[in-house]
Amino acid sequence: MTVRLIVNQGLRAFIGGLTAVVITGPWFALAAQRAAVEREREEFFRWLASAPTSPLAAVALVVVGSGIRLGPAGSDVPLNQLPEYRVSERNGRVVLTGPEVVRPLPRGRTVTIGRHTLLAAGPAGRTTLTVFTAPPRVETKPPKWYAYDPAATIEVTLKPPARPGTVRVLGADGVEVEATEAGTVAASVNGASAVLSVRRMPGATPEESELEVYFRDQTNGKGTYPAGRFVALIPAGEGRYRLDFNRAHNPFCAYSSVYPCPAPWRGNTIAARVEAGERYAGGGLDPANIPTQ
Repeated sequence: MTVRLIVNQGLRAFIGGLTAVVITGPWFALAAQRAAVEREREEFFRWLASAPTSPLAAVALVVVGSGIRLGPAGSDVPLNQLPEYRVSERNGRVVLTGPEVVRPLPRGRTVTIGRHTLLAAGPAGRTTLTVFTAPPRVETKPPKWYAYDPAATIEVTLKPPARPGTVRVLGADGVEVEATEAGTVAASVNGASAVLSVRRMPGATPEESELEVYFRDQTNGKGTYPAGRFVALIPAGEGRYRLDFNRAHNPFCAYSSVYPCPAPWRGNTIAARVEAGERYAGGGLDPANIPTQ
């Protein structure tokens, strides 16, 4: 199964759904948007509670480098009741070697060994491996969200970047990617104006990508995750985009300290409280370990 790096399955599963809704007026448009957001939240919770690649099932995220060992005690990633496996990369190709098996680990596609799921990702030469173990059957608490706020949806125009290029950043899933500088959008939230950098985050294939904004605001550490939140731009036609903070979501480090936390993007700070989107109820990376840019 193709995976953009996990987050596509939950957080973005329904983002494109709005463009397929036929509306006949402002009230219907608002109702459709609210319903789509609620569906996304319900779908994300189901995915979080049960998916083999849920961040709650992650036990390790390591750089492959010159090679890593999985399995017995003393391995780079100890995994109970698993014989020794090795993961290596050569000429950009990632390979899993174990008892009577040699098989490729295609980037963005999961491979299962025993109770464990492996996911290789990241650019060649800096490949990471995320290891998931089927979690015990325990109750998963639903993520916390602010109430839907129609005023938190803004139509914006994407202004081309002054200096086009690429930059290495961590995605929401803690994996390094080569992101493209897509430009900036101007937004006014609760009386505060901000110019926010937008980056095109790559997917598992060249056709899969998202225009993402990683932002901070005055709720960070006071209701939302201290390092900031991600939100994707939604095409609205004629060169316009919908910036819907109701869809703002936490990076995966908010769910598990297995994941490194993205550093805040320079300048992407809104000098107001954005009380929309996902909240933070604790349980992830300690705020003292969040990097700065």
